[in-house]
Amino acid sequence: MNVKEFKRKITSPLIWGNLLAMALVVVALFLGLRWWLAVYTHHGDSVEVPDVYGMDLPTARERLKAEGLSLLVTDSAYSKKLPAGSVMLQQPAKGARVKEGRVVYVTINSTTLSKLAIPDLIDNSSFREARAKLQAMGFRVGEPRFIEGEKDWVYGIQHEGHNLIAGDMVARESLLTLVIGSGYSTEEEDLMTDSLVLSGFMSTGEEADEVDDFLEVTDEE
Repeated sequence: MNVKEFKRKITSPLIWGNLLAMALVVVALFLGLRWWLAVYTHHGDSVEVPDVYGMDLPTARERLKAEGLSLLVTDSAYSKKLPAGSVMLQQPAKGARVKEGRVVYVTINSTTLSKLAIPDLIDNSSFREARAKLQAMGFRVGEPRFIEGEKDWVYGIQHEGHNLIAGDMVARESLLTLVIGSGYSTEEEDLMTDSLVLSGFMSTGEEADEVDDFLEVTDEE
C-alpha cells in the first residue's frame, strides 16, 4: 500500500462515519448508565431523620415510618429521667439527611435498673477507697458495720443482709453496707470498757468522800 492510497483510506467518509458512530454509542451508553444508577439509588433524594427521643416504641416507629424510615432496637439502658420503654438514643441523629428506607437504630430505656458486678474490694481496700469506687459506679453506701479487725479495712460487703462477693450482680443505686474493722480486738474493747467503768466508780467514790469530810467538819463547827 502506497502513501497515496493510505491517505485516501484515512480520509474516507466511511471510516470517519464509523468512528463517529462508535463514539456516539459509547457516550449514549455512559449517559444511560448514569441515568439508571441515579434512578436505582435515588441519587439526590433524601429525607430528614426526625427526633424520636423520649417517644415510646410504637410512636417512634410510626413517626419514622411516616418519613419512609424503619426502626430497629439495638440496646437498652436505664435513666430515671425517662419513662420505661422510651427512646434514649438514636442513630443517625435527628436532623441527619439519609436515603429513604434507611434503618434508624435506637437504644431504649429499660424497665428495670441495670445490674453491675461488685468489684474486688473485700480484703483489698480501705473503707474510703471502697466507698468512693462504689459510689462512682452508681451504688449507694450506707453507714458501715464494724467488726474486730484492722481499722477501716474492708472485710465484707452486704446488701439487704446478704454477704456479697466480687462478681455478684447487683442493681445500680442499691444500698450497700461495708463491713470494716474497728481497729480494736474484742479483748481490747472489753478492757477499755472495764477501765472506763472502774475509773468512773473511783471518781465517784473520791468525790463522795470529799463531800462527807466537808459535811462532817461543818457539823463539828
